[in-house]
Amino acid sequence: MSSDTEPTQGIREHLGQFSLHVLLVFATGLTIGSERAVVPVLGRDVLGVESLFVIGSFVVSFGFVKGFLNLYAGKWGGAYGRRPVLILGWLTALPLPVILIYAPNWAWVTVGNVLLGVNQALTWSMAINAKIDIAGPDQRGLAVGIDEAFGYTGVAVGAWITGAIAARTGLRPEPFYFLAIVVVLAFLLSVFLVKETLQLARAEIEDEDHHDANLPFVAVLKRATYGDRTLFAAAQAGHIEKFVDTLFWLAVPLYLTSRGLGIAAVGFVVGVHSAMYFLQIGTGGLADRIGRRPPVVAGMFLAGAGILGMVLVEGYLPWVTLAGLSGIGMALLYPNLMTVPGDAAHPTWRATGMGVYRMWRDSGYGVGAIVIGLAMQFASVEAAFYLTAGLMFVSGGIVTLWMEETHPEFGTHEPPAPAEGHSGSAHVHD
Repeated sequence: MSSDTEPTQGIREHLGQFSLHVLLVFATGLTIGSERAVVPVLGRDVLGVESLFVIGSFVVSFGFVKGFLNLYAGKWGGAYGRRPVLILGWLTALPLPVILIYAPNWAWVTVGNVLLGVNQALTWSMAINAKIDIAGPDQRGLAVGIDEAFGYTGVAVGAWITGAIAARTGLRPEPFYFLAIVVVLAFLLSVFLVKETLQLARAEIEDEDHHDANLPFVAVLKRATYGDRTLFAAAQAGHIEKFVDTLFWLAVPLYLTSRGLGIAAVGFVVGVHSAMYFLQIGTGGLADRIGRRPPVVAGMFLAGAGILGMVLVEGYLPWVTLAGLSGIGMALLYPNLMTVPGDAAHPTWRATGMGVYRMWRDSGYGVGAIVIGLAMQFASVEAAFYLTAGLMFVSGGIVTLWMEETHPEFGTHEPPAPAEGHSGSAHVHD
């Protein structure tokens, strides 16, 4: 089929909508960042939660919900369009500030984070898919880098602002008034200004006959999980690197406050880590020029080293420096891991393939919260840092050994045979 006016891709050609999606992913970051410095301390100091493992439960609920819905968000975005899924994501976030303000116990916070998981899965998945739709293959790394840079800058700003508000007024309700403003504005922008981009992804599909076009959902799930060694290496690295994010959400505020740091200073340390993610605006474009693999390998080991260093030093400035160093490592690895399935997937199942990757990646929040919570509960808070750093080093080793280059111009990665074992099943639609 062809249309009279063939849609064209390119950031410059769709600068208005691309910029709007940048603003919305910034709001997505603000939403989760508003919890980073305040909520763990709220559980310990206001709601009276003594168990460090129980405090971690709110990240567990968030991580597994977000990971599971990432798997389907891409599929829904391909079937129904990016815009409806985006609107649903922001609609889900509207009750969250009310729950956090009035929660009488920790169970309410855990339930509220189920809504946060839905919000983050749907809005961030559609934000990245819309940007990739707009950018096209030549600017894919740049688009992912911009998306993650502004999203995690939002996380940093949210942590800074709510930490500063909490230091002046208290742990609640005032910090969550800010959160309420963010989610309401983002919902209104999604409803009234966002346009659909799915037609741009469909226009990218040329007349060439790819043997792996239109793979069924189960086949994509298998390929992106274990049917391709490169995609497996990316998926496990994405899963493990979420332990770092979980550590800064859960263990870092508890560790630093136990070492005598005030809540505003803790918000700044956590915010500096997330602010380094803004460097993704350059690291994503860098990978368009040198390949995905080098920054991923470097980032895994650098992030692990920064985490390890935080428990080997003492003092505000060293903590800020090492938090920033681990953030630089995350900026190197984060967008380029996500670009790997984007490179390897055919446009007809790219959103689903990226959804599989994002499912494995973000379920790392849930697994990481369990592992980190158990380490804190039965060993020490410091043990969580050692464990996370060690896992990053092991995961980085797997990437080094198994992940081939997927860059479309000079990559060495060759896709495997059709996932179902014969070409007849490769033409079934998602």
